[in-house]
Amino acid sequence: MRIAVVTLFPDFVREAVKIGVVGRAVERGQIVVTAMSPRDFATDAHRTVDDRPYGGGPGMVLKPETTSAALRSAREQVPAGRTIYLGAEGAPLTQAKAAELAKWPGMILLAGRYEGVDERLLTNEVDERVSIGDYVLSGGELPALVLIDAVSRLLPGVLGDAESAGQDSFSAGLLDWPHYTRPEVWREESVPAVLIGGNHAAIARWRLKQALGRTWERRRDLIERLTLTAEQRELLDEYRREVGARSQPNQLEI
Repeated sequence: MRIAVVTLFPDFVREAVKIGVVGRAVERGQIVVTAMSPRDFATDAHRTVDDRPYGGGPGMVLKPETTSAALRSAREQVPAGRTIYLGAEGAPLTQAKAAELAKWPGMILLAGRYEGVDERLLTNEVDERVSIGDYVLSGGELPALVLIDAVSRLLPGVLGDAESAGQDSFSAGLLDWPHYTRPEVWREESVPAVLIGGNHAAIARWRLKQALGRTWERRRDLIERLTLTAEQRELLDEYRREVGARSQPNQLEI
């Protein structure tokens, strides 16, 4: 996959993609990430990329001319990519969206700054808008890197274990189950016995129950979106009984 990021801080992006899973994928040539600044396409002596907003108000807005020129350059490097603007008004980034984008041969990511980007450019040159959450950041660079990481780990061969991505939180609409490693006893607390017994069917059942229970406790909204099977309902009721849930067992309403 080829990814081009249009940002006022290209060095930040270039350094960040050298790290971790994404960095290893870059080294192996599984993804190619480039970054360019609209400032490089400014034609005035001050290399101006922003201006005051029409209608007044605080802050500055990225100008359409220089940003468009940077996007044209990005499309030369990623001719078959989706153009995505990282901004607060975008659709929430989900695991399903990451999986959808992972099927594309490339992405062009536009990182906003200041008060944003001239709306005319976004309307005419952006395929979609994505947000990573309902909070304010100084720019779109971190969201762009989040998107790169989320998509990259879903590409074939990027993760060392091919099953790892499929077991991540949200892949099946649930949070992940709890994980344990050595030592078997730490601070007088033991690893759950089922994980040590070697019964793979029992382990799978325990993990699903924990995933359902954790999601019910911590992200009730995710559970409410799912149509649970009879087995999942039974496991969730069992989890609730084990933790002393107040609601009556076998009467789960979702």
